[in-house]
Amino acid sequence: MSTSHVKDAVREKYGQAALRVRTAGTSCCGKSAARDPGNPITSDLYDRAEAGAVPEEAMLASLGCGNPTALAQLKPDEMVLDLGSGGGIDVLLSARRVAPTGKAYGLDMTDEMLALARDNQRKAGVENVEFLKGEIENIPLPDDSVDVIISNCVINLSGDKDRVFSEAFRVLKPGGRLAVSDVVTRGEVPDLVRRDMLLWVGCIAGALRDTEYVDKLEKAGFASVSIEPTRVYDIEDARAFLTGKGVDVDAIAPQVEGKFMSGFVRAVKPTKP
Repeated sequence: MSTSHVKDAVREKYGQAALRVRTAGTSCCGKSAARDPGNPITSDLYDRAEAGAVPEEAMLASLGCGNPTALAQLKPDEMVLDLGSGGGIDVLLSARRVAPTGKAYGLDMTDEMLALARDNQRKAGVENVEFLKGEIENIPLPDDSVDVIISNCVINLSGDKDRVFSEAFRVLKPGGRLAVSDVVTRGEVPDLVRRDMLLWVGCIAGALRDTEYVDKLEKAGFASVSIEPTRVYDIEDARAFLTGKGVDVDAIAPQVEGKFMSGFVRAVKPTKP
């Protein structure tokens, strides 16, 4: 599949998800007005206090696989960038953590998600936020301009991850850190899963192998790269995210048992000599 086809599919899928949240109150997973508690990837990521600190629409529009704002150890006065910010939940939570003089940027390529995020910002009354339109492969910020880059189950959707990591390295200040949640794989994954566009848009087929993720970050210039597993998906989880995707669930599920996990990826941009 070409990079442009992947990007078009992602843009369409997430644009429709944002519209569902705004117009019908349905979740981005397309199942109900509340988040789907049975989704093995997107469920139970935020605690009650965090959920209460943002508008309900921001929570409904979250399609993440982790909670990077809680794990990134953000500090007051830092500049934070969220790659693929969606409905804005992680941007809004980050903005509160870096206040009063810090700032949180959200970057998204989907007009519908940007509109939803800006509505959520207004409802939350958070001022130290700016949502930018753009692609994570071409970040519209200058070199050495942010302290922390976060992302929540978005980098795996890119068809050019090398470019994403190169751009992330460029905009981070020396000593800045990457702290992202993403889906990664361990071991071999069936080709059928890799090829299926619906699974790619659903955060599965585009996932990198853990060792490849580390290699690509180091190639981009990052140091101190690590991946901390936060949730390993078992066979019943595999059934949940393969059902309805046009594949033989009984045949594929045992082959992906324990192969997919949500992980917290850390890396640092070295300081200049």
